[in-house]
Amino acid sequence: MAEGAQRLAERVAVVTGAGRGIGKAIAIAYAREGASVSCAARTLEEVQETVREIESQGGRGLALRTDVTQLESVRRMFESTVQEFGGLDILVANAGGDYAHGTVEDVEVADWLATLELNLVGAYYCARTAIPYLKRRGAGKIVMIGSGMGHRSPPGASAYACAKAGLWMLTRVLAQELWQYNISVNELIPGPVLTQRVREAHAQREGSVFNIESEWVKNPEDVAPLALFLATQPARGPTAQSFSLMRRDG
Repeated sequence: MAEGAQRLAERVAVVTGAGRGIGKAIAIAYAREGASVSCAARTLEEVQETVREIESQGGRGLALRTDVTQLESVRRMFESTVQEFGGLDILVANAGGDYAHGTVEDVEVADWLATLELNLVGAYYCARTAIPYLKRRGAGKIVMIGSGMGHRSPPGASAYACAKAGLWMLTRVLAQELWQYNISVNELIPGPVLTQRVREAHAQREGSVFNIESEWVKNPEDVAPLALFLATQPARGPTAQSFSLMRRDG
């Protein structure tokens, strides 16, 4: 990882949900470009494996057990990052999931609220806590991992769709609050990705879980180039924007 011109040399990144899937792919890609990366997730063993992969390629990583739905856990994540690496330049708010499958009438209230808490409140906690550290650097990047379902959703997915819609609005409001500090806030929509969770869903049903013929069904590593693009834009680069890898209209 030390060879050539590295686009994120001397940068420090925090990636939540970095133990698997998209978060893991982004963390490894950032480290390859020279960033020191804190890899956070609720399962410590998973982020330790991500860090082992980073270090095996000559990069710097830190594994942190973090629950983004708990503000104190988020605070410890950033404190540990700054203590280990000296600052913060990039936040990728990737941790997410969907516990609530069913109509508004039928879905369990606790599952609906837990989905909102993980996808929206967790990102809010991360952004709120990261902002003072980013301001100290004089510039920074916040990348919110959104979803096309936050812009348009089928029935039966209200919790996840509302959470991601709220995340998109949080992105836009934060961008207005932070542009004068050279902190950019953008949404990255991966589109269909064959994560471990999705592969398990494939195995439990006949046919593909993705039924849109035009779509590009990606591996997690296919999302990393766009995440790198957003992290390497100039301080006065794009903000309040949604960048999507989907191949469909809405």
